[in-house]
Amino acid sequence: MQHALKSLAKPFEKLCKATATEQQQLLSLPVIQQATQGDIKLETYVAFLTQAYHHVKHTVPLLMLTGSKISHQDEWIRTAMAEYIEEEIGHEQWILNDITASGGDAAEVRDSEPAFATEMMVAYAYDSINRIGPLTFLGLVHVLEGTSVLLATHVANSVKNTLGLPNKAFSYLYSHGDLDQGHQKFFEDLINKLSEAQLSEVIKSCKKFYHLYAGIFRGLPVS
Repeated sequence: MQHALKSLAKPFEKLCKATATEQQQLLSLPVIQQATQGDIKLETYVAFLTQAYHHVKHTVPLLMLTGSKISHQDEWIRTAMAEYIEEEIGHEQWILNDITASGGDAAEVRDSEPAFATEMMVAYAYDSINRIGPLTFLGLVHVLEGTSVLLATHVANSVKNTLGLPNKAFSYLYSHGDLDQGHQKFFEDLINKLSEAQLSEVIKSCKKFYHLYAGIFRGLPVS
């Protein structure tokens, strides 16, 4: 009976279950726990936005690279990447706007260097697409989208109440929180169409991206 239930699990459910440990390790980090409780300094929030800018600005180039590597047998995946590109264009500017609304210097952030952990995550994203396969990028999508849908709105409300910042300082978090449920359903439907071999590639990369993404949070200043 248990085997029968296991075989009925959809690919997206398998992805979530297979990476649950890595996700929990990320969510249990002190800086994330503090943020969910509203125990956060303005310095920490701006530092988070700064690193988000440095990896989000690579999202569209990474999607383009992924789409270019998809085989002609999987044109439906390339089409999905094209839809993602249309939705993701300009999100890095939202983050710069949030930094300005939080009292930070957006021009300074735009001209700054990413933290080492951020640079490593971005570098691995490019490397894994080229060296292993284009579907590795979906592992990063799951980490970023899944974490955002789970936490972004709650964290935005908590941080806003603590720091007394205006709504326009949270456009990135709010747009990727509860309001992004449709985006998450699009990703879930995409994963559910993958073969077992393709899903296995996504799961392997997702575990690594959880580790790399956690490294970014470990580098943020805590309260």
